[in-house]
Amino acid sequence: MLKATGLEKRFGTVPALVGLDLAINAGEFFALLGGSGSGKSTLLRVLAGFEAPDAGTLTLDGQDLLPVPPWARPINMMFQSYALFPHMSVADNVAYGLKRAGVVTEERRSRIAAVLDLVGLQGLEARRPQQLSGGQKQRVALARSLVMRPRLLLLDEPMAALDAGLRERTGLELRALQRKTGAAFIMVTHDQQEALALADRIAVLEAGRVAQIGPPQEVYARPTTRFVARFLGAANVLEGRMRDGVFESVEAGADIGSDLPAATVAVALRAEHIRLTNTNEAPVVTGILEDAAFRGDDWLLIIRLKGGASLRVVHPAPPPTAGSAIGLAWGAASVMPLFA
Repeated sequence: MLKATGLEKRFGTVPALVGLDLAINAGEFFALLGGSGSGKSTLLRVLAGFEAPDAGTLTLDGQDLLPVPPWARPINMMFQSYALFPHMSVADNVAYGLKRAGVVTEERRSRIAAVLDLVGLQGLEARRPQQLSGGQKQRVALARSLVMRPRLLLLDEPMAALDAGLRERTGLELRALQRKTGAAFIMVTHDQQEALALADRIAVLEAGRVAQIGPPQEVYARPTTRFVARFLGAANVLEGRMRDGVFESVEAGADIGSDLPAATVAVALRAEHIRLTNTNEAPVVTGILEDAAFRGDDWLLIIRLKGGASLRVVHPAPPPTAGSAIGLAWGAASVMPLFA
């Protein structure tokens, strides 16, 4: 559907996008993740037509989008601020784009009624934005975008203004709406859990490039670089080298895994995959418990290994006292090889 190839964008001497390649499928819910300055928002603005790339191509079903102005693209963007007109009613906010597009009154009314029903705002047509809750404002902004029947909807931190209790429910409703409309959604978010829960695929951006792309479960379970492993889920990363099929880690003070690819330059371990050993189980590594934090459902432990590295470990029960010697173990499948 949408294909970006070799996109480049600089602001003065600062590169924002560097040879970025991306393909979005029809009807897909896609999430862009990355830290500040990774290029997420710049990419969204280039797709919408608000920024022109310095190099590269952008096509939609084979059509070159770069010469097409923002208002003529079959793409809508929902801004983080929602950008509602305070002096207009809900219905007039939703109707704004239809009026500019010259849609006749009868069809306009029909489409407004249908989209307000879709987002659950029936009966609120006459209210002004200041009379709405945060979640209702978000739905108005979403309705204003969907009423234009875009083939692609861009969402810039769509739930950032909502409180934590509302975000999860609203996110699931957003995904359900995406399925009903059949439009492709591209969502920029800082919330990793949000992206993992909602998206069909995610792309992790680093310094203007796509570091890794794939289904959420795949990227989380098999990161390919140190950056992706640390950024997505804060995995433990241990440095070392491959020797005779075994990964030797001096900073861990032990051999970490075997039968790993020869190109492995480091390994990652998820905190939830590491367990404290009991008296009947030989540990893979040993260390000293430095700190522990209660998190409600579990404890987060910080354990210093004899080689100097620290491991984050998720433990379901109260831990031993600080300073205790602890043995750690994990399954072979939990060792994730990293290649950069």
